[in-house]
Parts: sequence; C-alpha cells; structure tokens
Amino acid sequence: MPRRKLTSSASSHLRRSIASAAARLMAEEGFIDYGAAKRKAARSLGAGEGEALPTNEEIETELRAWQSLYQEDEQRERVHDLRATALEVMQLLAEFKPYLTGGALDGTAGRYSAVEIELFADSSKDVEIALLSHGISYDILDNRRAGVDAQLRLDWNDFPVLISIFPPFAERQQAKNPHGGRGRHRVRAEAVMELLRDAPK
Repeated sequence: MPRRKLTSSASSHLRRSIASAAARLMAEEGFIDYGAAKRKAARSLGAGEGEALPTNEEIETELRAWQSLYQEDEQRERVHDLRATALEVMQLLAEFKPYLTGGALDGTAGRYSAVEIELFADSSKDVEIALLSHGISYDILDNRRAGVDAQLRLDWNDFPVLISIFPPFAERQQAKNPHGGRGRHRVRAEAVMELLRDAPK
C-alpha cells in the first residue's frame, strides 16, 4: 500500500520530531555522524529515509537546545577539555598543518564526543612515524570518508582523538558535508587558543 503524502504541517512536525530525536541520539548515545543519527531517528519514528529528513543545521539547533536544558555545566566543561586536548595534539603535530573541526570546535560536543583533527601530509605514514616517535599508540580506522587518505584514533588525556589525514593540496579546499550542504568549519591552533582564553571561567 503506498504511503500517504503528508500535509505541509504534518511534514514540518515530523521533520522537527526527527531533528529532536537525532539530537538526543547525539547527546546521549554518542552519535557523531549527523546522517546516521537522522536515519536512526527517522526509523524510530516510522518515517522513510527520504521523508521529511531535517538538515544538519536543524539537528544542531535541537542539539544545542537539548544540551542547554540537560547537560549545560557538564557539556561546557567537556567542550573546554576537548579543546585543550586538541591544542596539545595540534602543537605536537604542527608540521602537518592541523585544523580542529567537529563538535569540540562548534561547541556541540557531548559526553561521548571525540576531538576531530584534520592533518595534511604527503603520506599518512609520515603522521604514523611522528606519533610512534613520541611513543603514542594509535589505531588505524576503516576509512570511508571521501578524499581522506587515512583515519587514525588515539587516546589523549583520556579523551578519544580522531585524526583525518588529507593530501597537502586538500588544505586549500573547504571540505563539504554531504548531508548538510554547508562547508565543514575548521580552525588552526591559534584560533583554538583564543577559544580557550575567551571561555567563561
């Protein structure tokens, strides 16, 4: 039996419900991928994947609202600690022109979020050698992200750190988010220092 087409009002309500459910998944269950969160949220509400799916921006709005209501102090401290961790890793790997991106940068990181750092190197092996020379162990992840040479995961200050390694020419390109439509925001270590200095005490 074909699905009945939703009215504009019903479609808008479903879209908001999916965004809210996806935000809870990201805040409570550690989802870091907007696409995965919105698809699971849609299934939990009985909606098809192509039906009334919210944008990343809509989910981010709901996520910020949810964290403000239920995790404000915890989340603010987590974001600060993730940024401080990111700065240490970025300074260690400065030769690879590191950028911070993701929830630690935009302030939506929750209790399960990782530090997300982008590096630019002639070879991912150069990064691995640098880590090993400092006695830092890491895992090589199954990389499915387009344009990324390799992804590594390590623990620093008891926080997970996800490193995506790109070829040098990719630094000039603003990575695109396939689900949300806007560029992936990223900043250098100097901007992370500013964020830490400007954080409320």
